[in-house]
Amino acid sequence: MSGRMKLWWESLRPATRSLHAPGGLQKCTSRQGPLARSKATYSTRATTAEKLARPNLPLWTTSRALLLAGALASIGYAVGVNDAGNHAHELTPRPPKYASKKDMDKAISELRSLLGEDAVSTDDEDLQAHGYSEWSSINIDQLPVAVAYPKNTEEVSQIAKVATKYKIPMVPFSGGSSLEANFAAPFGGFSIDFAFMDQILAIHAEDMDVVVQPSMQWMELNDKLKHTGLFFPVDPGPSAKIGGMIGTSCSGTNAFRYGTMKDWVINLTVVLPDGRIIKTRRRPRKTSAGYNLTGLFVGAEGTLGIVTEATLKLAVIPQETKVAVATFPTIRDAAAAAMQVIRSGVPVAAMEIMDDVQMSVINKAGGTNRTWKEVPTLFFKFAGTTAGVQDNIKTTTQIAKRNNGGDIVYAKTDQEAHDLWKARKDSLWSMLSLRREGDEVWSTDVGVPISRLPDIVDLSKKELDDLGLFASILGHIGDGNFHASILYNRKDPAERERVEHVVHNMVDRALEMEGTCTGEHGIGLGKKQSLIDELGVDTINVMQTLKRSLDPHWLMNPGKIFDAVNAENTRNQHESTAASTLERPRNK
Repeated sequence: MSGRMKLWWESLRPATRSLHAPGGLQKCTSRQGPLARSKATYSTRATTAEKLARPNLPLWTTSRALLLAGALASIGYAVGVNDAGNHAHELTPRPPKYASKKDMDKAISELRSLLGEDAVSTDDEDLQAHGYSEWSSINIDQLPVAVAYPKNTEEVSQIAKVATKYKIPMVPFSGGSSLEANFAAPFGGFSIDFAFMDQILAIHAEDMDVVVQPSMQWMELNDKLKHTGLFFPVDPGPSAKIGGMIGTSCSGTNAFRYGTMKDWVINLTVVLPDGRIIKTRRRPRKTSAGYNLTGLFVGAEGTLGIVTEATLKLAVIPQETKVAVATFPTIRDAAAAAMQVIRSGVPVAAMEIMDDVQMSVINKAGGTNRTWKEVPTLFFKFAGTTAGVQDNIKTTTQIAKRNNGGDIVYAKTDQEAHDLWKARKDSLWSMLSLRREGDEVWSTDVGVPISRLPDIVDLSKKELDDLGLFASILGHIGDGNFHASILYNRKDPAERERVEHVVHNMVDRALEMEGTCTGEHGIGLGKKQSLIDELGVDTINVMQTLKRSLDPHWLMNPGKIFDAVNAENTRNQHESTAASTLERPRNK
């Protein structure tokens, strides 16, 4: 006890002597922790005779009661702080415990009775489709135990309530096109497929927004919006759907002009792990009302809640759009030209880079009705008024020439422009069509400040070429984000090790340049250690605290972004987990 507290306690002795006297106030002796004991109740057992023996000295005057209350509060605080220090190791998060097989069977039966027999599948092919991806950089042995197919927000809430009751992991699933095992099920549980939640719920053309369900595919959305003169500008891979796009805060080829997914989400309807349904905000484009909960769920990869509806901003379809390509002798020249276009302030709608390998893929895949030079190439999309587009093309051509660029080739018709841009959008799938027997793809992305683009692209390209494998660089170079795709034999340990080395070098190099380990793919299972390296242990622990506050049982998409244990423990265990089950491919 400190000196100040001791003096305080001594001043109370006249009022507290009876606490120690026979028949006085006695402390309850229930088995409680130190902090609980400091707040334990006291029972008064003073007899009438004892009270009569002190007729002129009331046991509890107002001043004595207040003093005692203050003393007990201080003691309780001191004990609590000391206890927290002595038992800090007990606060270390432990791996969560999930349902037994018996409880899983009960939960499946309960869900079928609530949602219908066909609403929950345990079919082997369904489980495989919801736990394995042929284009993901990582696949795992574990599959979900069941797949649930809700039809509305209320049914998602029912699923969450049952899952929480039995402590069953929940993994949201929409397009299934993620690249970092974002929808894998490392702890089994329920995969929640939104196949029946794929509708436009409302179009507010005057307000330039739309309300959609999570399984709405972005290309289909734009097709249905054509009559309004509006479009949704975020454009990742062709098969991506709104739910997954929100989960990873994805972007696409239009990101240079229009930004990423986080810039286009107005509000969300979210089912929390315990089944509660919330709406993050209302429909105005700006608000200062409370925390930015919308931003909290965008990019959370389904680890905080299940998005069942989204209100999205829309943009006006430009008056004119032109597509062009410019070739360069080296990847550094192309990257330098891209950086200078950005710095010049030219408002190009999109700017993409493809190396010689990717241009070869376009030629082999066909679909553009012409043969392209197989050299590093920049793709440009110019959009706006006719006069503005022509002015932007002139400036961009001058910059390309200053960086050893060849002539800019323009698509002559709208169809040719569509086909050319589609070739860029389909590059990953085109590359997969050319793989050898047994090959798998490692597709990764990083982002750096735009001034460092030429350096990192040049160095990464050299390392990829030295692999001697089918490996390429491509991506959204306009916003400092680029991708590497590598075809390799995962079953060959030596080949896998070489590929891992190059990928990890690229990520580490990006971080050294004050960049990020992922611009749009997300963390998933594959980049958890890189996230710690990027943000630090303390920042990850804050994220973990947020997750525990919403998901104390660690049920929402567990194992993604970070683990349930402290980030420092994850760092220490990284070497031993690098070759663990979570990184082994699943044989199809």
